[in-house]
Amino acid sequence: MTRPSYAHSGWDVPLLGETIGQNLDRIADTYPDNDALVSIKRGVRFTYRDFRTMVNRAAKAFLALGIHRGDRVAIWSINNYEWVVAQFATAKIGAVLVNINPAYRTHELEYVLRESRAKVLLLIEAFKSSNYLDMFYEICPEAKSAEPGEFDSWRFPHLKSVVFIGSQPQPGMFTRRAFAEMGDEYPDDELDARATELDIDDIINIQYTSGTTGFPKGVTLTHNNILNNAEHIGDIMRLTPKDRVCVPVPFYHCFGMVISNLAAVTHGATIVIPSPWFDPLATLQAVQIERCTVLHGVPTMFIAELDHPDFAKFDLTSLRTGIMAGAPCPIELMKRVVSEMHMPEVLIGYGQTEASPITTLTRPDDPLERRVTTVGKVMPFQELKIIDPMTGKTVPRGVPGEICFRGYQVMAGYDNNPEATAATIDKQAWLHSGDLGTMDEEGYVKITGRIKEMVIRGGENLYPREIEEFLHTLDIIQDVHVIGVPDVKMGEELCACIKLREKAAADPPTPEQFRELCKGKIAHMKIPRYWWVLNDYPMTVTGKVQKFKLKDLAIRHFGLEAAARIETA
Repeated sequence: MTRPSYAHSGWDVPLLGETIGQNLDRIADTYPDNDALVSIKRGVRFTYRDFRTMVNRAAKAFLALGIHRGDRVAIWSINNYEWVVAQFATAKIGAVLVNINPAYRTHELEYVLRESRAKVLLLIEAFKSSNYLDMFYEICPEAKSAEPGEFDSWRFPHLKSVVFIGSQPQPGMFTRRAFAEMGDEYPDDELDARATELDIDDIINIQYTSGTTGFPKGVTLTHNNILNNAEHIGDIMRLTPKDRVCVPVPFYHCFGMVISNLAAVTHGATIVIPSPWFDPLATLQAVQIERCTVLHGVPTMFIAELDHPDFAKFDLTSLRTGIMAGAPCPIELMKRVVSEMHMPEVLIGYGQTEASPITTLTRPDDPLERRVTTVGKVMPFQELKIIDPMTGKTVPRGVPGEICFRGYQVMAGYDNNPEATAATIDKQAWLHSGDLGTMDEEGYVKITGRIKEMVIRGGENLYPREIEEFLHTLDIIQDVHVIGVPDVKMGEELCACIKLREKAAADPPTPEQFRELCKGKIAHMKIPRYWWVLNDYPMTVTGKVQKFKLKDLAIRHFGLEAAARIETA
């Protein structure tokens, strides 16, 4: 009889059963002189002793601002050491860190600040074409006349304080120094007292991810969720206090925050920040200069590093392992990373934010074929099954179906959205991923498709419905359906299939003109690369657009057949 597509895994040691703050204290006591954090561009280096001191100082500053257990603290920033300090400081006092995507524009910022009910916002000045100060003052002009810490906004009734991660004073905001000095003046015993109030099941992080409704949903994660996921990721990677983890992936995402930062800290390893945003040259330089042993990234990052014209000039022999995840991983790319980047133990991981995030991971001892053609086996203390989406029954091994997870890693739910939570986590506590896959006889999983229409572009999760709703606001568009089409570099790209209104159909905009209509209104990664003006869509007999047929037509129309044939794990 064929075995069912179900797997679970134990581990040699029990779950941690501690808060993130307790874990940091234990690691800092054990490895006080180890490098905890190195920022290449900023030229700073902190031992675990120094890092804990900074975290405690920031934690007391938040207490001085009146942040209580369960209050929300939002951060809108690219990668810097202040982000990591905020990550641990908020967890240490039981506050909820709200991660804001650095690519967000005014509309998205306003939505997240309002929905998260953030009491404090931390933000930087600017990043590339995004001026965060200007965008914040645009949606909250009353801040310019407010005293720092005495914020009163009708749009954001919960928001009381804004901290500028910079040295120049800004209207209505605390500077980084002024904020830190509040921590110097706050008594240590108050911080100790707060630590005794916390519980491992407290929610301490919210990450926003869009859904089929077109509106971002706040994934709520606990100490227990992300701390144990990070611990097990590090264990499987064989991390030790001697490892140095190069982190070019963004901190606002689980990849940077959990798989990188938290996995490093739980093992006393070093976090190396090569640059504030991904830069292939800076990443290669950081690996060589800091003798990094671990390098993470989505496939597009590894491609950019391998294809950099100066790649051959760098000594990468210190590398041992890393994780490639966040998008389908081309098999040939994995082989190049193993051979050309000296990463014999590089692993592929799979999961989602709602699962903290990793649910399957290849193992260092797996044959190369396993590590380049599958996303590995279920993680410790987790269950995984593959079901028939129509009947809900577990399918036999080798039969495709929807991947579902259960265990400590499943999110607490979507913030203030019980309906969406109930639609994702069933009564038996199984989280339904919306992804299709198969499980072989040894328990290895391969992703074969997605029930949901989510598009993964270079590791970024993009949701067609959200983009469609924006495009429908443009008066030249009568109807639009956004799909994902294959791309050699990014894995997938967005394609907007448009019906124009009669007045625009005679002289349709060029792709560049369509993109100009979107700039500054939605985040740049949500602006489709391909624009296809159509008269009709392939439809079902009941009048529904058949997006899978639309995708096939688009592949042929744009000549993407070669990209569609690339085999991925």
